Amino acid sequence: MSSLATRIVSVDFEPLDIPLIEPFVIAIGRLDHVRNVLITVTLENGVIGYGEAAPLEPINGENQATVLATLGSLAPLLAGRDALEWRQLSRELAGLFSMQAAARAGLEMALLDAATKSMRVPMYKFFGGMTDRVETDISIPIVEPDRARELAQGITAQGVRFIKIKVGSGLDADIARTLAVREGAPDCEIQLDANQGYSAPEAVELLRELRDRGIRVRLFEQPVPKHDRLGLKFVTEQGRVPVAADETVFGAYDVLELAHIGAANVVNIKLMKSGLVEGMDIAAVCRAAHIRLMIGGMIESKLAMCCSAHFAAGNGGFDYIDLDTPFLLAEDPFEGGYRVEGPIYHLSHIQAGIGCWPKGRPSGMLE
Repeated sequence: MSSLATRIVSVDFEPLDIPLIEPFVIAIGRLDHVRNVLITVTLENGVIGYGEAAPLEPINGENQATVLATLGSLAPLLAGRDALEWRQLSRELAGLFSMQAAARAGLEMALLDAATKSMRVPMYKFFGGMTDRVETDISIPIVEPDRARELAQGITAQGVRFIKIKVGSGLDADIARTLAVREGAPDCEIQLDANQGYSAPEAVELLRELRDRGIRVRLFEQPVPKHDRLGLKFVTEQGRVPVAADETVFGAYDVLELAHIGAANVVNIKLMKSGLVEGMDIAAVCRAAHIRLMIGGMIESKLAMCCSAHFAAGNGGFDYIDLDTPFLLAEDPFEGGYRVEGPIYHLSHIQAGIGCWPKGRPSGMLE
């Protein structure tokens, strides 16, 4: 395929606003509405690639306005470049805009969608084709126990095996919420996500209290503030459950530091923190350091979640899958994408690229 055919003709971007079914509350804030950005890359051969940037200001320091401003600076740099050189393009963009991870991730996504459509290869096969499906957990936000129990009952009725409970609102409230989830879904395995909401001693105390009540925790995600690596190590050593680093890890170098001190058992890769290229590097370092892999996301639509599903399925080896945010949205503005069977996302039917595109617009496939 000639580079002329895959030359980038245009890069366009626009707000992607989607209402939530109900507010989503975690330890570091409350979200009432999704305000992301849709990115469209058009190639000389007529292929269109779609990407989504999902900023979450308390985590990656970006919001919709900063993403739009960043893309306004990045887009002109790509005109006339070859989309098949997406990895080199990603490296150049990271060198210029190192702190704008979500903006770069959305642009990388659109570039790779266009490239794999041009190659007529589904993205999960491009990443290695280890499997063609993933099984996600479902999250319960910080809510009152009665609501948590109700949500858990609905989740288990869908055949979900893993429930992630948002904690960090206080020891007593978190215990009550977790007990309510156990009542509502007694057969589901429980994960906790504090989103930096605890000190290390508090996190260990929460685990002890739950253990005394007969609750086994499958995973405790980001129990302490992101820069408290020694606190993370303390919970990993004393908590007696697998501990995941999320907000602590934005790049492969972060994993090296955690591995050096033995601070975590698991790393949560989110494309909106790292982008696709850095995400692959993070996974490689984790494997070398015998750190288990998790895939997650911000509050993203089906487009970005489908890309993450391709990433995890294609690379393989992900023990924890947290790609549930499309279930939180009141609207689905996209066509195509994975096929949902309970908590299973199937990708085998996708012929090329991400296989997901905005409703009412071209799929962008190569004719």
